[in-house]
Amino acid sequence: MSEHIYENPDLIFETNYEKTIFESPDVINDMHNYVKMKPNESSAKAKTQLEQLDNVTLNIAITGESGVGKSTFVNALRGINDEDDGAAETGVTETTMNPISYSHPTMPNVYIWDLPGIGTPNFKAKKYLKDIKFDNFDFFIIIGSLRFKENDIMLAKEIKKMKKMFYFVRSKIDQDLQAEARKKGFDEEHVLSRIRLSCKENLLPIGNPKVFLISTFQLGKYDFQRLIDSLEENLSDHKWSALIQSLPVCSLGMIEKKTQELYRTAAAAATAAATTAGVPLPGFSVGCEIGIMQKYLQTAHMSFGLDDKSIERLAQRVNKPRDELKSVMKSRFAAGVNKTVVANMFRTTSMVAAKAVEVFLTGIPGFGNLPAMGIAFGTTLTLLRNSVKEMAEDAKAVITAAGL
Repeated sequence: MSEHIYENPDLIFETNYEKTIFESPDVINDMHNYVKMKPNESSAKAKTQLEQLDNVTLNIAITGESGVGKSTFVNALRGINDEDDGAAETGVTETTMNPISYSHPTMPNVYIWDLPGIGTPNFKAKKYLKDIKFDNFDFFIIIGSLRFKENDIMLAKEIKKMKKMFYFVRSKIDQDLQAEARKKGFDEEHVLSRIRLSCKENLLPIGNPKVFLISTFQLGKYDFQRLIDSLEENLSDHKWSALIQSLPVCSLGMIEKKTQELYRTAAAAATAAATTAGVPLPGFSVGCEIGIMQKYLQTAHMSFGLDDKSIERLAQRVNKPRDELKSVMKSRFAAGVNKTVVANMFRTTSMVAAKAVEVFLTGIPGFGNLPAMGIAFGTTLTLLRNSVKEMAEDAKAVITAAGL
């Protein structure tokens, strides 16, 4: 590698990250894959992948007996408050008499279903699954508070027979801990272990299912991240991508999950953008499609909960001024993502990157005569991933300011 690249400060990205494109093996690997394909072929494939991500439908079923907090959990997954317009109706009695679907506010193809309670004396699991049109759902979350009951177990057995995924969520953990905290010698981990053991003993009739302890009002604590990890193992790539982008930013772990997924999908966006349309890269005969980059970055921005509506909902939930949360966002995307912001990226960072990439790649075997479109791809991919890094830092600052 030429030493003068590092000595020239003009060749360093403006995003204040220590690593440049030269130190990113992921970018180099993706460029290798890119140049193996014909430009038209790779662009068409990438656009198909992006369309699949946009159009994939995910249906999540939330069920359990009345009073366990199904509707509140539905709202929490959507990142909205119980009092917001369009929120699932909550109450101390059963408020859901028929299956009701709620689309996600920023991911309209993600549907979270609030199903009727299963606590009636004459409950029949087979009939219940038939009535709610079982096949429509990708997986089930069975919620219980205090303990799981016979109806929960009956339902899980039927779902298992039909080879669908189901997960047990023990809700209202925060309330249990508050009650136990009044006792002498309180130990939070001991209480949580005791609750887990009780749930497992309760569910022995269906084997040894995983049970996740969750507080709807504090998703970042307890087992919510473990639940998401289990879902990642059992969903297809496209459905997982839709899920992780839709989930609320509730912890540093969630920000990391979102960042990893956005890195993965950035390659498809960069491939689709590295076409002859749009803004030309300096020194090359090709250009990049600003519209594709803008759409990708807008999706990332909303996924990190940095859009105005998400910040407003968070401010209301944590009872802090909206402007206080907005003030900690320091990236170029603090005011949002629009065509001007994306175009300005080409006037600064990308020009430096494109020239630096060209110099660097001439010294790598197999890349010496890399087509201009390949360089445009590498530059665009680096821009997108560095933009995701910036947004992730903003997201971390926001949840810290919010006290999460």
